[in-house]
Amino acid sequence: MKAITVVPGKADSASLEHFDDPHDSEGPVLVETIAVGICGTDLEIVSGQYGWAPPGHERLVLGHESIGRVVEAPGGSGFAAGDYVVGIVRRPDPVPCYNCAAGEWDFCRNGQYTEHGIKSLDGFMRERYRAEPDALVKVDARLGDLGVLLEPTSVVAKAWEQAEKVGNRATWDPKVAVVTGAGPIGLLAAMIGVQKGLEVHVFDQVEEGLKPDLVGELGARYHTGPIEDSAKDADVIIECTGVPSLVFDAIEHVGSGGVVCLTGVSPTGRALSIDAGLVNRSMVLTNEGVVGSVNANRRHYEAAADALATASRDWLAKLVTRKVPIEDFAGAFERKPDDVKVVLQVASD
Repeated sequence: MKAITVVPGKADSASLEHFDDPHDSEGPVLVETIAVGICGTDLEIVSGQYGWAPPGHERLVLGHESIGRVVEAPGGSGFAAGDYVVGIVRRPDPVPCYNCAAGEWDFCRNGQYTEHGIKSLDGFMRERYRAEPDALVKVDARLGDLGVLLEPTSVVAKAWEQAEKVGNRATWDPKVAVVTGAGPIGLLAAMIGVQKGLEVHVFDQVEEGLKPDLVGELGARYHTGPIEDSAKDADVIIECTGVPSLVFDAIEHVGSGGVVCLTGVSPTGRALSIDAGLVNRSMVLTNEGVVGSVNANRRHYEAAADALATASRDWLAKLVTRKVPIEDFAGAFERKPDDVKVVLQVASD
């Protein structure tokens, strides 16, 4: 079968090649891959920044944002041929630590977890894969190939959960939310915020085009200036860029008792001049909470599936700005100005 593989740590080593069919030992559920989303993590792996091949292998099959269709499944598995499914990216460590043992591998304590298409497990950029039933999440069939958005939605479903857990340390009745960044993660975070009935403000640098339109169609408000100019004292801020200046801007301008949830991974080696004393004073005297959030467990995937099933299918379809056939995979790894979400098409829906 066809697969997109890479030599981790070696830039520009991605290639389309023949790959062995999945072995029965990988799981009893056989899935045909329909599409795989491309995100910044994939681009970093392709550029040689990181990634780990499975033990004993030189190459890693890429891809962690998937949508597929069940080909065969055993009775009692909860799945049947024709079901639309998404593969859960992270798998528990083999020890396991107490979080992995409790099904919360997104909080793995020892770092021995594995991740499809990233760390020591082949990904989903292949025509077929096998999985255990507990490693799959069923998607509403009405979404079709738009189920490829479920994995990034699971990330922000967790972020919202984390923000609410911190906020609920006291009586908390949030009204206003800010999302920084109007990429796929930011737009999906805004979508969930609107679904929660909040007044949502989205901040990004792009002044016109698809992103402002998508935010407006949600019923949220789009801004390009500083947070303090348009949405000062927000109850919750979901930071989706990892841009250091925006991280501290969010911390500085969240409201009293508010919560900032950081989901973006910042580049290293960039120094900022900040008044650390002022930041600390503000956080302490106004009971601000700042929490980092990464990855997701089954609970968040299921919450994401519910959120996507509730969303407008027409709106979700606009997030997917390019579909690239697997034979032309190199084009999927090129950033273009109008891109929101690029998808590698592996099979027809």
